[in-house]
Amino acid sequence: MPDLPYSPAADRNKQPILDALTRIIGGQGTVLEIASGTGQHAAFFATSMPQWTWQPTDADPRTLPALAARVAEAALPNLRPPLLLDVMSPQWPSQGHAFAKEDVGREGGEGEEQKFDAIYCANMLHIAPWPTCAALMQGAARHLRSGGLLITYGPYLEVDVPTATSNTAFDEDLRARNAAWGIRRLDDVAAEARRAGLALRERHAMPANNLLLVFGF
Repeated sequence: MPDLPYSPAADRNKQPILDALTRIIGGQGTVLEIASGTGQHAAFFATSMPQWTWQPTDADPRTLPALAARVAEAALPNLRPPLLLDVMSPQWPSQGHAFAKEDVGREGGEGEEQKFDAIYCANMLHIAPWPTCAALMQGAARHLRSGGLLITYGPYLEVDVPTATSNTAFDEDLRARNAAWGIRRLDDVAAEARRAGLALRERHAMPANNLLLVFGF
C-alpha cells in the first residue's frame, strides 16, 4: 500500500483527545466525523473505542482516495468507508452518497434526517471561511439524536484569557495565507451554536493551547 498522508499534529494530539472523548461520550453509538483529513484520528479512535462506530467524511474529494486507503488499512468493523461531506451543503452528505441505513432517526420515518450519537470536528473552523461555523452548527442540530453531542477541537480566542504567543503567530500566518481564515473567537462560535439550538456544555483545555468544546441541545 502506498505511503499515506501523515499529519504530525494529528499524531501528537490523538491520545489527549481520545482521553477526553472516553470521558465525555462513554457508552456506545455512532460518530460522524467532519473534516477527517488524513484519517489518522478516525483510525485511532475506532481502534481505541470499539463500541463506537466511526463515519469519516471530508469536503475535499481529492482526499477521499487516501482516506479510504487508511480505512482499508485499518480493516476495522466499526470504521466505515469515508463519504464526501461539505458542511455548506444543504444536505449531508453530499449528493451521490448516503449515510448507513442504521443511522436513520430512531423515532422518524422515511425521509427523516439521519441521526448520530455524536459529531466530531477537529481543526476545521480556523482553516475555513467563517460561514462554515454556522453551517456546522445547523447541520449538527439536524443530525444529532436527542442527547447527542457536537465535539469540536482546535485553537480559539477567549475574552479575559491571554492568547498564547504561538496562537497569535498562528492566527497571523493563517490570515496571511487566506484572509477568510483565522482563529475564531469562542464567544462567536458559541453564539452560532445557540442560533442553531445548541449550547456550549463543556470546555476542556488541551495541550498546545487548544480547546475541546462540547455542544448539546
